Amino acid sequence: MDPHLLRTYVTVARLASFSEAARVLGYTQSAVSQHIAALETDLGMPLLTRRPVAATPAGERLLEHAGSLLLRLDAARADLARFAAAPRGTLTLVASPLALHPRVLAALPATGVTLRTLPRDEVPAAVAVGAADLGLVDGLAAPSDPLRLPDVAPLTARAVAEEPLAVVLPAGHPLAGRPGLRLADLVDARWLDAPGAGFPLDRLRALHGGPAGHGFRAALRYEGTDARTLAALAAAGHGLVLLPRSAAAEAPGAVAVPLAAPRLVHRTELLHPGGGHPTHGEPVGPATELTRRLTTPRPPGR
Repeated sequence: MDPHLLRTYVTVARLASFSEAARVLGYTQSAVSQHIAALETDLGMPLLTRRPVAATPAGERLLEHAGSLLLRLDAARADLARFAAAPRGTLTLVASPLALHPRVLAALPATGVTLRTLPRDEVPAAVAVGAADLGLVDGLAAPSDPLRLPDVAPLTARAVAEEPLAVVLPAGHPLAGRPGLRLADLVDARWLDAPGAGFPLDRLRALHGGPAGHGFRAALRYEGTDARTLAALAAAGHGLVLLPRSAAAEAPGAVAVPLAAPRLVHRTELLHPGGGHPTHGEPVGPATELTRRLTTPRPPGR
């Protein structure tokens, strides 16, 4: 299967237009039509209807594979390019919003850094395809357990930090005086839905283990990435939110009650290309020093 043809097919299916796909890809419309016809001939089945332009059932199934296939090819190209590239004096770091806790910010070099936030699911791919030198990704995990990351390419993940979780609620909330809260006790509460700045509600439902779609109903949806704004919304009574302890205590009028059960932590990991390759699996240039700063164990109490 020719990846050029596959990329053309994905673009046509996504835009539902041969002419728009030709414009985006820089081809003529005739070339796009020829690409689709060649791919359909190769696979022996129609992938698109023409009027309107839409994926056939076989085409829909191919789309399920295409994203990961093309990502793997882009990652392989980027990985090979690193062998020939000279070390740069600058550093590009991508991070999910909650991965940028104070220790990370303090470790950044004074100059030569480009920092970009991405949704946590997009961080591994950005590192894999060479859009960033390093990535910081966060998530919920059992203490000392690694995060479950998508298998997009050979990447090395190193633990950076683990910290307790807390439920943020207004100071006058009936549960504000509790020494700890169980997630099971909060199923019927009103929650803030903030997948970019917090944790998706479907993740909390899965952790609770109740029926699919049950509980943790959203009172307000926040589509930003600022955890301080999210904590302030919780303090103002717009819904509960689960945050790392360092982010939970930043809003005036909010109370952060430790999560007692299930036993989970907020874990941050550093990603870099290589997957442990013996000769090409370590960061280079400015990424080397930042990796050392972030992954060197800290003395107790610091």
